[in-house]
Amino acid sequence: MKATYDPKTDTLTLELKPGPVAESDEDKPGVILDYDAGGNLVGIEILDASKRVAQVQSMQFQVAG
Repeated sequence: MKATYDPKTDTLTLELKPGPVAESDEDKPGVILDYDAGGNLVGIEILDASKRVAQVQSMQFQVAG
């Protein structure tokens, strides 16, 4: 998984699986879900991220065990 924040566009992109995006759907205003040709979720884009995500320029990742 890869997370990228672009401060110029204020967009947070979460790439769940590398590969081409075949279809995108704006599930909620400002939240775009990207799917591959098989219909699998491969990415999430959050527009106006600084307004929607706390501390958008830092991230913690944890594996539940």
